[in-house]
This record gives sequence, C-alpha cells and structure tokens, in this order.
Amino acid sequence: MNNFVYDIPTKVYFGKDEELNVGKYLKEFGATKVLLHYGGHSAEKSGLLEKVRKAMTDEGIPFVELGGVRANPTIDLVRKGVRLAVDENVDFILAVGGGSVIDSSKAISHGAANPDVDEWDLQTQKVPFTKSLKKGCILTIAAAGSEMSDSCVISDDKIHAKKGINCPQNRMNFAIEDPCLTYTVPAFQTGCGAVDITMHTLERFFDIGDHTDLTDAIACAVMRENNKAGKKCIEDPTDYNARATMMWASSLAHNDLTGLGRHKFLQLHQFEHPLSGMYPEIAHGAGLSALWPAWARYNMPYNKTRWGKFAHDVWDVDVDSDHPEIGASKAIDMQVDYYRSIGMPVTLRELSDKITENDLVTLADIVSQNGKRVLDGPKPLNRDDILQIYREAY
Repeated sequence: MNNFVYDIPTKVYFGKDEELNVGKYLKEFGATKVLLHYGGHSAEKSGLLEKVRKAMTDEGIPFVELGGVRANPTIDLVRKGVRLAVDENVDFILAVGGGSVIDSSKAISHGAANPDVDEWDLQTQKVPFTKSLKKGCILTIAAAGSEMSDSCVISDDKIHAKKGINCPQNRMNFAIEDPCLTYTVPAFQTGCGAVDITMHTLERFFDIGDHTDLTDAIACAVMRENNKAGKKCIEDPTDYNARATMMWASSLAHNDLTGLGRHKFLQLHQFEHPLSGMYPEIAHGAGLSALWPAWARYNMPYNKTRWGKFAHDVWDVDVDSDHPEIGASKAIDMQVDYYRSIGMPVTLRELSDKITENDLVTLADIVSQNGKRVLDGPKPLNRDDILQIYREAY
C-alpha cells in the first residue's frame, strides 16, 4: 500500500429536506454575502431556488444570483461570476445543481479570491494559488462527485479545450444531499450519473498499487451497489433508497476513499475530457460509457488478475485463477450489457454522429500531447495505444 494523505473537510448534511436549513448552515460557516449559482430552469421550476432564497432571507443573509451553467461549464461564465462576486463583495459561493454547477462555483471561488489573475491561468495551473472563497452546494444529481472531490473541470469553447485541476482549494465546505431532489432527473441523465460514479471508482481500482485489500473491498461495494441502484432509479425514479444509495455513492466514488493506497490517475477520464471539449453537447457520463468497452478490453490482458477480481467481486463471476481473463472478459461484457440496459451508448458512433474518424487522430494527439505524453497505468498508453483505443471505440 502506498503512502497517502486523506483529508476531507467537507461537512455533509444528508437526508430529506436538509436544503431547508441552508441559511443556518451558511451562518455556521460565516457567510455574510452569498453568490447563488445554478444552471438552467429546472431548479427554478421545481421550486428549489425559491426555498433556498427564503432560507437565506430568513437568516438575514444577503445574496446575488448567477444562473446559466451548462453541461461542460465554461470559463466565460466563470469570468462573469468572478466579476459579480468581486463587485458585490461576496464571501461565499453556493452552488445549487450537479457537477457542472459545482465546478463552475469552484472556479469562481478561486478567481474571486485572486482577482488579479486570469481565471484560465488558475484553471490550467499556469499560476499557482492558495486562496479561495468559502463554498457549499445543494446537490441535485448523483453523478460527478464534485460535491466532495478535489477536482474542478472547466471548458474553453474558443480553443476547444477542457481542463481539470486537482487541489485542496476545490473541496466544498459543506454539501447538502437530499435524495428527493433527484426524483425528477431524467432517465438519460440518471444513466450518465451511474456511469460516472462507477468510472470514478473503477479507474482508481485499476490504478497502480498493491496490497490495498480494504480499499478494494470498499471500491467493489460502491461499484456493485451503484450498478443496482442506477437501474432501480431508472425503473422507479422515486425509489428513495435507490436514490439515496446512488447519491452517497457519488460522493464516496470521488472523494478519494475508493483509491487510497493506489496511485490516482483516472486513465479513461483523460480520453473523455477532450472528446466533450471538442463537442460540448456530449454528456460526460455518456462519453465515458462509449469509450469504456474499448478501453477495458484493450487493458485487460495486461492486468488479468485484477480484472478477474473485478469480475468476481462486482459481478459475482466465477474466476479460474489459472485463466482469469475468461471471467474478466465475461464481466466486461456484463458491464457493457448493463450500460445498454440503462440507455447508455457503448460506441462513439452511438454517442454522436458528428464524431469522424479524423477526430480520432486529433483526440489522440491531444491526449498524448502530440506523442510527448504517456498515460500512466498498469499498461502505460502511448500515442499509438491511445489512437487504437479510440478506433476500437468507434
């Protein structure tokens, strides 16, 4: 087991109607003026935003608002949020939404605390920083895990780039998680969430490391139970226990718990980010599901024993220790069939008819930095490997 530091400062308020207490929680964290940040019309239409406004008003907390966050949040909106936060002397950012809104809020909190630095320079780590405003979230979809992660991913449409940054300043001060708020999430988005949750854990499971039996047991339980809950949530959107399992799995999958003692890299995410950076309309989870079968089948022969463990512990497949690749291949097929059953694409052609074969070369160049970068992992992937996986996914 590798050395690790596990520091999760995010306080979680989990359960029904916890969002009604957001004003009290903001006071606990010393908020004196809040930027309320959210996405489109769903939070308004559902009445959630009005509840949040009332909760802050009842506690005497002034606030300003900025909506309009889309999937694959943009640096342009981040810049707008930073200007608003600075002009209004905001000291707390409150995100109401899913991973895109939360990531946008994180980037705004960094920019507002460092107003003399370009926001993209912060996001791309061109300029290091230590200061950030306090921030919290009310989660409305179980998916990205941004509510407890140290990750923030932002897109710049002008240069077709999507960049992630990992740092302690990305941790939320608090996260409110009411499973009932996810009842109205459409089936497709629920499916995308189920994919993203599993991938956050599965990629950690296949990162480099040994003798991580306890971490492995937690990781396999998260993957197994998330698979079950995702299917139930699509079949019955108001199944509270399934929604609760999926929401908590989202947080556990990306707060680093499921990969402790292993070298974190998330190889598959390196494939997906430039894809949805090139085509912002592509949902991140759908991009992952379209790429995963090819990535899994390409990598499995180089790590047969661990793939056999995945087959046994997640999919209850009998695995022959002398030939673990047989059980591993069966489990990969079962995961692919599962994604089909919840309406997720399993090839790039199914994902989007805009993707061309020429795009695959461009994507491989982006991921490999024109052949200068090798993706770390049990099977290090050079440009040729990366291009082959894109082609097999097509």
